[in-house]
Amino acid sequence: MLKTERMDRVRAALRAQGLTQMIVCDPKSVWYLTGVAVEPYERLLALYLPTEGEPVLFLNRLFNVPEPPCRTVWHTDTDKPVAQIAEVVDAGRPLGIDKEWPAKFLIPLMETHPGMQVVLSSDCVDDCRACKDAEEQTLMREASRINDAVNEAAKHYIKAGMTEREVAEFIDAQYRAHGCEGPSFTTIVSFGANAADPHHEPDDTVLKEGDCVLFDMGCVKSRYCSDMTRTWFCGQPTEKQAAVHDLVRRANEAAEALIKPGVRLCELDAAARDLITEAGYGAYFNHRLGHFIGQTDHEKGDVSSANTAVARPGMIFSIEPGVYLPGEFGVRVEDLVLVTETGCEVLNRNDKHWDVVGL
Repeated sequence: MLKTERMDRVRAALRAQGLTQMIVCDPKSVWYLTGVAVEPYERLLALYLPTEGEPVLFLNRLFNVPEPPCRTVWHTDTDKPVAQIAEVVDAGRPLGIDKEWPAKFLIPLMETHPGMQVVLSSDCVDDCRACKDAEEQTLMREASRINDAVNEAAKHYIKAGMTEREVAEFIDAQYRAHGCEGPSFTTIVSFGANAADPHHEPDDTVLKEGDCVLFDMGCVKSRYCSDMTRTWFCGQPTEKQAAVHDLVRRANEAAEALIKPGVRLCELDAAARDLITEAGYGAYFNHRLGHFIGQTDHEKGDVSSANTAVARPGMIFSIEPGVYLPGEFGVRVEDLVLVTETGCEVLNRNDKHWDVVGL
């Protein structure tokens, strides 16, 4: 069924940009607005969204959509769906275009209407998707609840002598056992010096006493993603390991303490980064503080020094400071947070302090 309130917000954003029409092609945005879930692969999927009047879905007959929620124009593999779209759009007005509509569709449409102005307008949808409604917030909480449970299970499962790959496979199997669609990204399990690579992928490295243990993990449940990171140690950490972990945890907590509507996202990044820099590790915190999340693990929007946008109720993003010491170890502590009307709700509840595992 059509998501009327969401569609009205997108239409308002289009009007604010001076537009009267848009082509939405991101399958997740199409589902967000219509409830129609289709993965088109190389075929055309499009939603024509005017600010006034009924939206129009363009669907291939191979797509299993028995009861489309609005006017639908069907095509087959031997039809010309771009020509169908050309008949619907208002060629006398600028047309908003989604950010990743393939050139093989966009260019023929522009050639059909050479005088029509096309405008990148995906922010009109993406900015609305950034502020989750009550239904989405409930789904995001559930995905994070499962992630917490699997993270805790993996913490107790891991033992010295296991490989990173073994532990990652355990985590992914746990997601399936909880009824998830799967991981929301490649599960990261890093031992020892491998944790100094923020995007290390699990391999056959064996856990041994003295290693740090980093899990960066997330699942997809009912289309919505979770994401969290916890770092522990196999055996008692060294003084340096414990100090760096405490520093990263405090940076995480300092940023989360500031979150409320109206605060600039760059100020959150600064709160965490300044702590780490003052401790002498600024050069080893080499990524932004966080990213937005929803139907995909990384949605449009971030928490970085360059983003002066302000937090708004309904936004969900990560807070994940880290310190990565090449050849030694790495520490990252990550939560998802939901901006509320008065502050924030941290969606991950697992303890963030360092602990001893694997023995």
